[in-house]
Amino acid sequence: MAQPEQQNPQNKNDNFFNKNPLITFAIFSIVVIMLFKAFVGDESQLGSKVNGSSATRTQEVSYAELKKLIINKQVEKVAIGQTYIRALSADGNNKTAYTTRRILGEDTKLTDLLDKQNIDYSGFNESNWFTEMFGWLFPFLIIIAIWMFFAGRMQKSMGGGILGMGSSKKLVNSEKPKTKFEDVAGAQEAKEEVLEIVDFLRSPGRYVELGAKIPKGVLLVGSPGTGKTLLAKAVAGEADVPFFSVSGSSFIEMFVGVGAARVRDLFEQAKKDAPSIIFIDEIDAIGKSRAAGGMMGGNDEREQTLNQLLAEMDGFGTDTPVIILAATNRPEILDPALLRPGRFDRQVLVDKPDYQGRIDILNVHIKGVKVDSDADLEEIARLTAGLAGADLANIVNEAALLAGRKSQKTVRQADLREAVERAIAGLSKKSRRIDEKEKRIVAYHESGHALLAETTKGAKKVSKVSIVPRGLAALGYTLNTPEENKYLMQRHELIAEIDVLLAGRVAEEVFIGEISTGAANDLERATDILKAMVQMYGMSDVAGLMVLEKQRSTFLGGGMTQAKEYSEKMAEEMDQFIKNTLYERYADVKIRLEEYHDAIEKMVELLYAKENITGEQVRSIIEKYEIENAIETKLEPRKEKSSTNKILIDE
Repeated sequence: MAQPEQQNPQNKNDNFFNKNPLITFAIFSIVVIMLFKAFVGDESQLGSKVNGSSATRTQEVSYAELKKLIINKQVEKVAIGQTYIRALSADGNNKTAYTTRRILGEDTKLTDLLDKQNIDYSGFNESNWFTEMFGWLFPFLIIIAIWMFFAGRMQKSMGGGILGMGSSKKLVNSEKPKTKFEDVAGAQEAKEEVLEIVDFLRSPGRYVELGAKIPKGVLLVGSPGTGKTLLAKAVAGEADVPFFSVSGSSFIEMFVGVGAARVRDLFEQAKKDAPSIIFIDEIDAIGKSRAAGGMMGGNDEREQTLNQLLAEMDGFGTDTPVIILAATNRPEILDPALLRPGRFDRQVLVDKPDYQGRIDILNVHIKGVKVDSDADLEEIARLTAGLAGADLANIVNEAALLAGRKSQKTVRQADLREAVERAIAGLSKKSRRIDEKEKRIVAYHESGHALLAETTKGAKKVSKVSIVPRGLAALGYTLNTPEENKYLMQRHELIAEIDVLLAGRVAEEVFIGEISTGAANDLERATDILKAMVQMYGMSDVAGLMVLEKQRSTFLGGGMTQAKEYSEKMAEEMDQFIKNTLYERYADVKIRLEEYHDAIEKMVELLYAKENITGEQVRSIIEKYEIENAIETKLEPRKEKSSTNKILIDE
């Protein structure tokens, strides 16, 4: 069937009056009032009418002459205004309108004379119709001017339409990206998932002939900074199609119905330029679940926008070469209607990169940087486990800035290491003066962490120990790296992490004889680990295999968010278990630190001298002490290479 020729949607807006409805209304109002005044007339016109009787000519006379005309009965009507007196002659058809100025105090005499001569008289309003109309319209014009001023500002900020409502053109970034898959590193599995979308956009006819239905929507989920937007741009760049990107929050305004109108406008643009890609970043801004409690009201603006988005996605046919990509780091709160087959029927995980992925990402970002021959990206990849692609890009840039600050011509490995420490622990605060007493406390505290990390099975190996203040409150830190990528943790590994966290506080008690506030963060984290073992992991006899809390936020680092659903007795038993376990681990750590008393003293001495010591130096001190004192190590041989890390920061 022949398609009817589409009219240009812009034609309706080409007319000046359609584009400026407020100006059109003002002009129309003025014209109507002028025409009304012109046809109805006004008795206030000088010399034109007196009490409704027409005059052929006007003549200005003195007050005395007017009185003579009245005495001689040469006028038939008189009109008295605020400043003028007008009289109409009684000369048959050729009437004359006489005008003179009033003389204050003569009104009574004049009216007596008019009564005596039996001449009709009345009062009149001297204001002419133009000044009267202007006085009536002036406030109205001021209101229009103020309205237009604010309308212009709102139009700039909201984009298009009356008051900017409806159109999404100024909110949508339309482009043809040059980004390719080779620019996206560390997300190989995610790239493979979207390859068929690229192929479909390049040649949709092949899929349509086979009867295949390409996914209408692809939801990219992952932690912040993992490259979801970059991957979406790469899909459009590989397919060489228009890319319409918009933030989910751009659809929501204070006016009800604006979001739905913008969704319609966005999809109309995409269909017009098909094949194309629509990318909605942070879709959770409009896609929150409509279940009870998810929204404030049934007629909520966000709900209307979501309903329109669902309707538009249903409106796509199988042969419509428009793909919707969306990104979120909160997939658990999205409305189920968005995730059903036929809408966002495919979810692609864009996860934090593994060891090899981090090397690939560093190689991408290091291309435009002059790097020294001693740069070792593999070491940097081992030190940056758990960091996203955006973090790695920032580390490379930070290293380049450090090298430039030192007037170097290349970026050295030391600059990259310093950039890693800045990203993890914060800026170095060398200017922060701490007295010898606090410096001694920090040195013993960090040495306790380091020794337990190296003498406890399942703990993460030490990379660096420092007593240089960093960040907002850390007076020292211990950098730990695990032996391998870990997605699961066994019970003994969790206990080992608790022991390492408690070792700082224990070292203060054993070697200084008094505890300080420096272990606040360590105790908090140790308590959280034990709480999770009870509530989520089923690793205690308190709750057995029962799960008392659920972890909601997967990608934003959120913890247990569900409301408490267990008894007060269970809570008391859990509190007692956590307290007793912490005391037990504390006592065990104390025994071990006393056993390695001289090794701790040697570490503190070295830290005092250099402020920073490496993991190799820590291991050398411990091994030498174990040999001299014939202490049998219970640790398994450590692997030389590791691929992830975690840092312990003490307040």
